[in-house]
Amino acid sequence: MLGCVLALLPATWMYVVAGDRLRTTADVPRTEVAVVFGAGLWDGEPSPYLAHRLDAAAELYREGRIEVVLVTGDNSREDYDEPDAMRTYLTRRGVPDARIVSDYAGFDTWDSCVRAKKIFGVDRAVLISQGFHIRRAVALCEEAGVSSYGVGVDDVHDATWYYGGVRELIAAGKAAVDAVFEPDPRFLGPREPGVARALASAR
Repeated sequence: MLGCVLALLPATWMYVVAGDRLRTTADVPRTEVAVVFGAGLWDGEPSPYLAHRLDAAAELYREGRIEVVLVTGDNSREDYDEPDAMRTYLTRRGVPDARIVSDYAGFDTWDSCVRAKKIFGVDRAVLISQGFHIRRAVALCEEAGVSSYGVGVDDVHDATWYYGGVRELIAAGKAAVDAVFEPDPRFLGPREPGVARALASAR
């Protein structure tokens, strides 16, 4: 019984931290920056799950609820570039290229949150992901110093969705470890002015 309680503690922590920070595209507070987390590519194009995240970001931009989109994902191989695929998808849906900033070293949620704060200078953001992931994203970004609201996009509850939900039980443990020990991302590097420049272009 003690083992079960300990196993559920990380998930409970995420639910408590993110409990009042979840919104929809219709009621999320106006925020300058949105962060869209990568979710895989299919033949160089955003996977359906990633496309739904990007659709939500484009909707928020069109409605004037955000000004800049920070796309964060994996570019660890020359033939795999999530941020550029995300940028292309967004521009096709009306988001100006100058309002999109790419983080090429968002290898996991913690890295993306820490880099948003330390590299891109983001203090407040709307986070966009699937419902099964958004609480972890909010909890980790809050821990990294980014005051966050989370938008969990709707998806068909297919095998991938259920897999994601089960995976979150495991990922919650890693998230709790990251929150306690606050490791540096795999790549950190110098500050980048991309978000500040994009915001300046919006004014």
